[in-house]
Amino acid sequence: MKSIAEEKLKNQILMTKNEFEQRLRNIGAERYHDNCRFHHLLHSGKLNKGQVQAWAINRYYYQINISIKDSALMSRIKDPDLRRIWIKRILDHDGRKGDEGGIERWYKLTDGLDLDRDYVKSTDGILPATKFAVDAYVTFVREKPILEGVTSSLTELFAPKIHKERIVGMLENYDFINDITMAYFKKRVDQATDDADFVLNYALKNAKTRKEQDSVCEALKFKTDVLWVMQDALYHSYINGHVPPGAFMPEDFNERYTENK
Repeated sequence: MKSIAEEKLKNQILMTKNEFEQRLRNIGAERYHDNCRFHHLLHSGKLNKGQVQAWAINRYYYQINISIKDSALMSRIKDPDLRRIWIKRILDHDGRKGDEGGIERWYKLTDGLDLDRDYVKSTDGILPATKFAVDAYVTFVREKPILEGVTSSLTELFAPKIHKERIVGMLENYDFINDITMAYFKKRVDQATDDADFVLNYALKNAKTRKEQDSVCEALKFKTDVLWVMQDALYHSYINGHVPPGAFMPEDFNERYTENK
């Protein structure tokens, strides 16, 4: 059995690139939100339309803040090469000539779910936990060192898998979902793969001390917490039936929960 001193010394030694990458992947395997129960209910067709609407509205707040957090990060990046690479993320979401962008594709989902677009854009219906979690993510990227701000996006390593599961599962299990409503996720499969490859290589190259490697791992953990909190809030509100005041209320919500009491 290792002594406390031996364990402490081990934790100060620089990980090899293979060890570092494996630690990051282990964090994702344990903490990524594809392990959340709400995620499994969504993909397996166990939710009703109102619950899927609630998910789409709350996830929209995350979507529209992606470009905000990336802009905040870019405002502090002094390396023009990194800025040129990173600005692609903003354009992927906000759009460019010949590409409507991720936010517009998200409206195809909310439109297809019969949600009023003005209401979606207002973000009036989002859960308090969604707002707190997403705002905390923007603040994290705005204030933490560049290394941590960049590598908080390492959750993209695990995104292509969840996007593929979502596309297949939702198309198979919901009659109100079609190829048009899934346009955002179909586009993100390749985008997220490219983005993840860059951020992983950036982490492996730029985390040059054990302290920096550990800070990257903590940044990834923080980001997984952000995504997990959003899923937990949806489950508590729309599965357990505890919707906070002012949040989106599905049309049949009160009727269903009155019947179940």
